[in-house]
Amino acid sequence: MTKLLYIKASPRGAGSQSAKVADAFLEAFKSANPDAEIDILDLATENLPEFDGNKIAAKLAIIGGQEHDAAQKTAWDEITEIAQRFISADIYLLAVPMWNGSIPYRMKHYIDLVHQPGLLIGLDPATGYIGLLEGKKAYLALTSGAFSPSMPSPAFGVDHHSTYLRSWLNQAGVTDITDLRFQPTLLTADPEADLAAAQDNARAAA
Repeated sequence: MTKLLYIKASPRGAGSQSAKVADAFLEAFKSANPDAEIDILDLATENLPEFDGNKIAAKLAIIGGQEHDAAQKTAWDEITEIAQRFISADIYLLAVPMWNGSIPYRMKHYIDLVHQPGLLIGLDPATGYIGLLEGKKAYLALTSGAFSPSMPSPAFGVDHHSTYLRSWLNQAGVTDITDLRFQPTLLTADPEADLAAAQDNARAAA
């Protein structure tokens, strides 16, 4: 059975423009794939643990091929549980607004928790990082108030948003990635029509 993990990075709830685009994708996807498992992860309400000293020590122990002590094992078990929810999905749907040219802090927090050696990545000292995720797809619902690929940069913002998400996913082994953009959301003559067009594109992608 195909599993889709839908990650919402905006805290705006029903007001989220990125979620409106992603929801249109999800609606069409569910219609075309009625047997698919849908897992929704709302980062605004999810209880994400701190990436604290024990977790960092556990990560470094993995990289160094060392055994975990009791505190590190507890920390790593928590990391592994969170990461397995991500690893188990076949398709990722990420609704991520641009904040200050980049991603919301809760999205970065989540990435810092799951992007771990032996879980999403390996590391070869001679050749570099190795993505451990295979055969997966990602759809990125991307919104921003002023920035768009057609607006001059840096006057209207710089895209460390889609580039960061793509770099992260690529490093984990996910290379089949589709952008679902509604940009800009504010500096446009007809926001409603532009949103509707973005939703139509999302449905077509699904």
